[in-house]
Amino acid sequence: MDRYVTGAVIRRLRERKKMTQDELAEKICVSGKAVSKWETGQGFPDISLLEPLAQALDISVIELLSGEDIRNTNRSCNIARGQFYVCPVCGNVIRSTGEAVISCCGITLPPLEAEEADGEHMIRVEIIEDEYYVTVAHPMTKEHYLSFLAAVSDAGVQFVKLYPEGAAEARFRINGIKYFYVFCNRHGLFRRHR
Repeated sequence: MDRYVTGAVIRRLRERKKMTQDELAEKICVSGKAVSKWETGQGFPDISLLEPLAQALDISVIELLSGEDIRNTNRSCNIARGQFYVCPVCGNVIRSTGEAVISCCGITLPPLEAEEADGEHMIRVEIIEDEYYVTVAHPMTKEHYLSFLAAVSDAGVQFVKLYPEGAAEARFRINGIKYFYVFCNRHGLFRRHR
């Protein structure tokens, strides 16, 4: 784990809930002195207290550890505006439909920012029968490769995992696609509007 909850975060979240140190302590079955020590940097809460502490502060454990309060205000869930996250350790790909705190392999992942596709990341799209045939003329070596291709519409995400030394191509159903995405292990995320 690369981060742990800090006293400044605990204090900020406690004050936002308009609780005293003693009120927070009572909710998680510790002394007011323990909370005071955490907030002044003289100690840390035991790992067994993280879940009760997060519940008392009305946030998730991941939000508590990251020190960020993330609230998804996009209640209508616009899939086309979602975000991709890729773990640099295991390569796991995660797609959210709004703001989120995403963690994998002990790392809090930042959302990827897509660049417009160009050069060796140019996404080519052809219509073949009732599908989009998508290709990218990109090296697919063990050191430099494309990890996935995705097609995103308001209704959902179509996703194809790619592998080193494989073909950089995929077929997607024509179904209101708005964007095509490709992820390069060295250069990041690229996007093309349909």
